[in-house]
Amino acid sequence: MRQSFDETTDPSFGAKHLPLVRARMAEQGLDGFLVPHEDEHQNEYLPEANDRLAWLTGFTGSAGAGVVLKDRAAVFADGRYTVQVRAQVDAGQFEILDLVEGGVPAYLEKAPEGAVIGYDPRLHSPDALAVLKRSAAKAGADLKPVEVNPLDLAWGDARPSQPTAPVVPHPDRYTGESAASKRKRIGAAIEAKGADCAVLTAPASIAWLFNVRGGDVIRTPLPLGQAIVHANGTAKLFLDPRKVTNELPGWLGEDVTLENPASVEASLGDLKGRRVLIDPAQSSAWWFDRLEAAGAEIVRGMDPCALPRAAKNPVEIEGSRQAHIRDGAALARFLHWVDTVAQRTLPDERAVAEALERFREETGALKDLSFDTIAGAGPNGALPHYKPVARTIRRMEKGSLLLVDGGGQYLDGTTDVTRTVAVGEPSVDQRRMFTLVLKGHIAMATVRFPAGTTGHQLDALARLPMWMQGFDYDHGTGHGVGSYLGVHEGPQRIAKLVNSQPLLTGMILSNEPGYYREGHWGIRIETLQVVTEPTAIEGGERPMHGFEQLTFAPLDRTLIDVDLLTADERAYVDAYHAETLTKVGPLLDGEVRGWLERQCAPL
Repeated sequence: MRQSFDETTDPSFGAKHLPLVRARMAEQGLDGFLVPHEDEHQNEYLPEANDRLAWLTGFTGSAGAGVVLKDRAAVFADGRYTVQVRAQVDAGQFEILDLVEGGVPAYLEKAPEGAVIGYDPRLHSPDALAVLKRSAAKAGADLKPVEVNPLDLAWGDARPSQPTAPVVPHPDRYTGESAASKRKRIGAAIEAKGADCAVLTAPASIAWLFNVRGGDVIRTPLPLGQAIVHANGTAKLFLDPRKVTNELPGWLGEDVTLENPASVEASLGDLKGRRVLIDPAQSSAWWFDRLEAAGAEIVRGMDPCALPRAAKNPVEIEGSRQAHIRDGAALARFLHWVDTVAQRTLPDERAVAEALERFREETGALKDLSFDTIAGAGPNGALPHYKPVARTIRRMEKGSLLLVDGGGQYLDGTTDVTRTVAVGEPSVDQRRMFTLVLKGHIAMATVRFPAGTTGHQLDALARLPMWMQGFDYDHGTGHGVGSYLGVHEGPQRIAKLVNSQPLLTGMILSNEPGYYREGHWGIRIETLQVVTEPTAIEGGERPMHGFEQLTFAPLDRTLIDVDLLTADERAYVDAYHAETLTKVGPLLDGEVRGWLERQCAPL
């Protein structure tokens, strides 16, 4: 597996790199500079060459930001990375602040009056940039676009080369629809928006539309590129020629022209007088600036590939089922290892994460992890998206809990699953809280809902058992998941945060309520599930959607307080375990098969 920046490096980046960046800022007449985590493609996971925030600060989380001023600097991370950011970043060089509570906009409101703060228009979407500009204006500061990123100049020859992984066909037996059919469908959607063409800059949309995959981004099989798609279904696809394999032109067909990214600006210039659809939440401000300069008429709207990509077709859903069964066998072997070997030897978190990765690799089908494995022992499990880094690694401890969250990338699907297990004999309190989380999980797994319902409207169901006892958790209940694409995929989600996107048939989402007792332990139960076709309920008036479970991995029976479950909830757990044994059991034998049978016996 490819790794990103060395997570064991001590936090000395700032002392080395801040002066270099400030010198380049001064050359451009800047008093400050914004350093988002996102790159030119608005990716969550980045190639090393684009991980500017990590180079500047040492922080390697998948969400964050930085601001460099003449006399001070700050790095921002959300609650998932509280421990990691403090372990990786020199607090003497950077003020460490919360990304969500105020974040960069609040920081800019306190910028020096008259300050000129630079930004790279390739790295900020217009929607995000509008918020930052309003905040800077409150302080009397000015945000100024730069032609050349001063951080890139400071990085210089030490900056890694841009990735050139081959772009390869993703066969129709996995996608369920030919690329030509998709282009025709997307072309019709572009025309329906009153546009002549669309500019696509999201790598996931490129991969989905053209039925290709790449290796430019760790943990996600994305090819970095852009495309211009016309209403008649023809397209220009901009890829580094070094990525283009001999088979790719034939795979794409005669209606797709391969172009060098160096010709993007000229191609945008050819769109003068044309109505161009482009997503202001996905594409950077640079594209809007260039289209306006070219005299194109911009049509702001959602990336036309976003919803078709999110609503999986039957072939993609069946692929996900098979990927999860295969992954479930790896998880069963891992959980057996935790219940036997690890309970005796009490390994540290890195060893736990490596064990899970090893079992997934032994399937022979793993292409990559879908994200860096989260293994939180004891107090580290109370950090919802903790990742083991050298200065924070703990060993498993008797009387505590182990939370493990991981996933795999397979050609037929992407997985993401969390299980929490007791180390030694669990306490009454641990069993109570685990069961409250389980009750919320079951509520979300079994809900029925009418067409037009959003994840925001469902979110409270997973929280209700905890709310009634005075508890809650501070992350979303569910995120979308791609089909051999990103483990985090929009626009669907299940969260407190308002989201207007209805849940559609074929959308895959996680179901992951949790509870986190700071300084002690954490609990999360996560499975993936797919939205089913609406069907009638006997005696009802309207057809209702539901969820089909995709993930099959046993729950820790020792943590379930059966007395807290209703009869229907007990029936659900028994049925889920029976299905797990039926689907995963045939891939196991010997001691592990016997262990799974015991774990999946009725409560």
